[in-house]
Amino acid sequence: VQLQASGGGLVQAGDSLRLSCKVSGRDFYQYAIGWFRQEPGKEREFVAAVGWSGAVRYYADSVKGRFTISKDGTENTVYLQMNSLRPEDTAVYYCAGDHELRTLRSSPQGEGVDDWGKGTLVTVSS
Repeated sequence: VQLQASGGGLVQAGDSLRLSCKVSGRDFYQYAIGWFRQEPGKEREFVAAVGWSGAVRYYADSVKGRFTISKDGTENTVYLQMNSLRPEDTAVYYCAGDHELRTLRSSPQGEGVDDWGKGTLVTVSS
């Protein structure tokens, strides 16, 4: 399984970014995908997750209403649309995959998650 994250960059507060997580080597619709992030010197934290079909989604309270996670089966890609970005959203963002959505949702730091991609850096300036 390969998870390839991309789309990070440097933006100003209030701007938007869309992160992508390209999935290969796994049945896309038998796989839940989540996003986690880690700020320097801090523990990794859960951001959002989407279930097999794309219909069930979960968000951390800190991003609810600003971030949207979605699945595109034609591209085998999961997107994280991030709007109204804040300086505190600055972090390395990682996509992760698991056969169980509940593992992604209930793991504050991604403990026990099956697969991880390399991170992509998001920097939000004030």
